[in-house]
Amino acid sequence: MSLSYEQYLDEVTTLIYERHDLSEKASIRVVMLAQADGFFSDHDDDPSMRTQDRAERDAEAVFRKYARPPQR
Repeated sequence: MSLSYEQYLDEVTTLIYERHDLSEKASIRVVMLAQADGFFSDHDDDPSMRTQDRAERDAEAVFRKYARPPQR
């Protein structure tokens, strides 16, 4: 079953919050950074990408890519 785009982003945010030592505000910020970077563009166009399994994988990918301090 696919989620709406908004539900999908909420699920990714919740998974990041629950699985990593980030506040709710920081988890939202990480997802917003990923969204601004185009990470979720295909998800908006293709509902088949918005599943629970994919949300779990994307939460980890988004956390790894966007939650870390920028490299100098």
